[in-house]
Amino acid sequence: MKYAVVTFGCRVNQADSLEMEAVLRARGAVGVAPADADVVIVNTCSVTAAADQGARQAIRRVARVNPSVQIVVTGCYATREPADVASLPNVARVVANPRKESLASELAEAFGLTTADRFGPGEGPCGAPLEPGVAGRTALTLRVQTGCDERCSYCIIPSTRGAGRSKPLPKIRTALERAAAAGYREIALTGVHLGSYGRDLGDGSSLLALVRLLAEWPADVLFRLSSLEPMDCSPELVDLVAASPRLAPHFHLPLQHASDEMLAAMRRPYSLAYFGALVDRIRTRMPHASIGSDVIVGFPGETDAHASVLLDYVSGSPLTHLHVFPYSHRPGTEASALGGMPAPPIVQERGAALRSASERLARAFRTAQAGSVRRALVVDDGMAAVTDNYLRLALDAPRTRNEWIDVEVVDGRRGRVVLH
Repeated sequence: MKYAVVTFGCRVNQADSLEMEAVLRARGAVGVAPADADVVIVNTCSVTAAADQGARQAIRRVARVNPSVQIVVTGCYATREPADVASLPNVARVVANPRKESLASELAEAFGLTTADRFGPGEGPCGAPLEPGVAGRTALTLRVQTGCDERCSYCIIPSTRGAGRSKPLPKIRTALERAAAAGYREIALTGVHLGSYGRDLGDGSSLLALVRLLAEWPADVLFRLSSLEPMDCSPELVDLVAASPRLAPHFHLPLQHASDEMLAAMRRPYSLAYFGALVDRIRTRMPHASIGSDVIVGFPGETDAHASVLLDYVSGSPLTHLHVFPYSHRPGTEASALGGMPAPPIVQERGAALRSASERLARAFRTAQAGSVRRALVVDDGMAAVTDNYLRLALDAPRTRNEWIDVEVVDGRRGRVVLH
């Protein structure tokens, strides 16, 4: 069986796709380009209307270049609109998120792949990660949690991912041990609502307990925490990251808006004052840390005054980069019933201003890092590396992929390898 996986959306989807690939390869399947595959798995996102459209276009494109292919569609769009997905060309199966973890094994059995896999009973695919470099990834993204119990007014994901569910700490420890044994030197832990980790387990597990496990990890592995909601990023967690060389000084904290009125309408459970104090604390404890954020522009009811508050805050904030999203109507959400949406040209103008502010923040951060020496992991063809604080640098000399190096930051985009 020849397969390909096409992935849209968040790090959780990326982790899910890597786990599916691990299962398929363990059962003897061969990864190829979509044009040459017997089966193409499309792992979809549905956070915006553009994400839905991107998935539809990808499915049609695969069917056009590979008319005999069987397309299997999973993920949030497949969960939210299964009938629409099933009507697309060459779609043989639509698999909702609750069945995603068993999808790869089901496909392997359907194609008669009898090679014994490497997983023990109930372990699941994270028991045997792909080796570094397979599927184009040097670092591993590992999902430790899925689902969400928050009810942000604009978000459809709780209805497509379900309630929060966490992997038990012993299983995570085993997965991390096997990933390190497979050769991974950097692992990003991700979840739909990562900050809620452990709340559903009832055994005292928590995000803080998980981060302590990472901070004390014996092997030479760097751990990154993917997106954390601001209310879940406690002072204790910040202090752990600051104190441990195992934890990357890299935070992603979705702000969404800087107007308290807009935050309330979005059902975000914090204020700008709280968020500002949090990022100020991080910057004080870790002057070198990367701090990214997400913001939504054009939310229903957003006025010029609201937009100015957002732009003014981010422009003077300690953030290092932004992801700017225009509000996307998601049927079934609370926000979909709200009126007062700004006109599209206004939304475009506000978004452009925020993206310009993001470019200035990123440029200032790169400039501030010039002359510093950072630890970095060599990626791709050996001519680039990613620092612990998330700068991607072009190297002045080739190195071996998946190698730790020390690199002097030249100008925020280039790095000089430091030889010892």
